[in-house]
Amino acid sequence: MYFTRNLTKLSLSSGRYLTPALCHFQSSGRHQNYNQGLQIQTRHFSYAESVSKLWMSLSNSVPVAYFQEGLIKLHDTTGLPWWGSIILSTVLLRTAVTVPLTIYQNKIMARIEMITQEMPEIAKELKWETAIAMKQFNWTEREAKIMYAHSLKKQWTKLVVRENCHPAKSFIVLWGQIPMWIFQSMAIRNLVYMLPDPSSLQAEIIFAQLSLGGFLWIPNLTVPDASFILPVALGIINLAIVEIQSLSRVRQGGRLHKYATNFFRFFSIFMIPIACTVPSCLSLYWVTSSAFGLIQNLTMMSPKFRRAVGIPVTPSQLEHPYKHLADGVSQRVQKISSWLPKRG
Repeated sequence: MYFTRNLTKLSLSSGRYLTPALCHFQSSGRHQNYNQGLQIQTRHFSYAESVSKLWMSLSNSVPVAYFQEGLIKLHDTTGLPWWGSIILSTVLLRTAVTVPLTIYQNKIMARIEMITQEMPEIAKELKWETAIAMKQFNWTEREAKIMYAHSLKKQWTKLVVRENCHPAKSFIVLWGQIPMWIFQSMAIRNLVYMLPDPSSLQAEIIFAQLSLGGFLWIPNLTVPDASFILPVALGIINLAIVEIQSLSRVRQGGRLHKYATNFFRFFSIFMIPIACTVPSCLSLYWVTSSAFGLIQNLTMMSPKFRRAVGIPVTPSQLEHPYKHLADGVSQRVQKISSWLPKRG
């Protein structure tokens, strides 16, 4: 039984915030003359200056310094060209940070889904107990609804504590991946612009190596990709990740999920012109990170892999996820084709 049987009285109180009265003061002529003689000085803030200060503070931050030093040590230790060092560092960081976080996040989401299956039975019993309590304690319908909602929330909290699966933990990948992406991007940017000390010999040597250590169609890693191959690849890969996550869902999401999906679609396209303006070594990092994310998402769909890493089996898990994904892509292509004008 979820209600306390020795409950004897339920007291409810309600109130409103009172709007404080406005007080009007009249100043003496001497104060008025004094106030009129004051000159109000306004401070003009420059948006560009504020953004520049933000970038500089972030560029000189301790986490960025650690990422930058780690990238330099990896390059010096392996002897790889800078494009190879950037790719290798990205793979190592994603493997060490985002893969464990993604596995943990999937475990949390699986536990949340499992305890969600227990809630209908609990809600049914709570409704029965609420009906009895209404007669026993002479509750009004409003009081009964309040007690029912409070008890239901309490039981949900107990289940969350029991399984250690607070819903906030389902965003743990974002908490780890976004800061890492920002710090690594700033570290690579520092190498290109010889920061934080442009006069140091090490900064000049690294800049020269980046200028001459390109690959294939990008001989110079300090300039944007003139062929637009990396920026377009970045947009396509990010869009593929968004569509895979959308198509792999068994249940259709609500309005919030649709808004989030459309936002990430827009953001994926928005990153293309940005990648066209940044140094190609930075675009290379973004493309490598997104490609790793695409492979990671596809791998996490595998039932064998999920069982191997200890992710609980849930009712929504697909037995043949890749077939489901292929069917979804096929339906999406047919839908887009139907919009195109037919020849003849």
